[in-house]
Amino acid sequence: MNTPIINIEHIARVYDMGGEKVHALRDVSLNIYPNEYIAIMGPSGSGKSTMMNILGCLDTPSSGIYNFKGLDVKEMDDNDLAEIRNREIGFVFQTFNLLPRASALKNVELPLVYSGVSRSERRDRAIKTLEEVGLGDRMQHKPNELSGGQRQRVAIARALVTKPSIILADEPTGNLDSKTGVEIMRLFQELWQRGNTIIIVTHEEDIARHAHRIVRIRDGKVESDTTNPQPALA
Repeated sequence: MNTPIINIEHIARVYDMGGEKVHALRDVSLNIYPNEYIAIMGPSGSGKSTMMNILGCLDTPSSGIYNFKGLDVKEMDDNDLAEIRNREIGFVFQTFNLLPRASALKNVELPLVYSGVSRSERRDRAIKTLEEVGLGDRMQHKPNELSGGQRQRVAIARALVTKPSIILADEPTGNLDSKTGVEIMRLFQELWQRGNTIIIVTHEEDIARHAHRIVRIRDGKVESDTTNPQPALA
């Protein structure tokens, strides 16, 4: 088996809410390997959003071990964590999080600005990535000129343009109708087939069924971690 991209051991996350301690995650251990397609599932309040934030280096565990590509996340400062978020993790959110006054092309270029990539290379890579997600003819459109599905494709292109180690998607079809949701899941399938590592966080069974491995979280613990023998085809 390959070396895992992500290795977490006995992770806990405790929040202090007005003097009361809330245990969002309890003793969670998990390995994620290159080119896996994983769904992290759980009802509201299960801890799956906390898990996503920790996997995405948006939050840090209270205790336990988190290694990202062999590096100890606990030892990283804010700049190191920002570097991982920018270069290694492509985020896709339910609400798209696009700049409303910028074109699709400018939205996709944005992470490369933070990476210090030259203007000409930024443009070339953003164009290529938008073409890969089927938006070659919508590059100059602003978000309000695009459908929900097209906006999510822009968001996916923005996540892909830095060539990250993983794509981390939080309820990526939550704001889409069912037909458009199927199209987005088909795109994730294509991205996985091209070699990308995909992690989808969802509470929807029909979305999780597209993944090849399903990790279920309940009450802050991993309830089950199973291979999906028959992933749904979008």
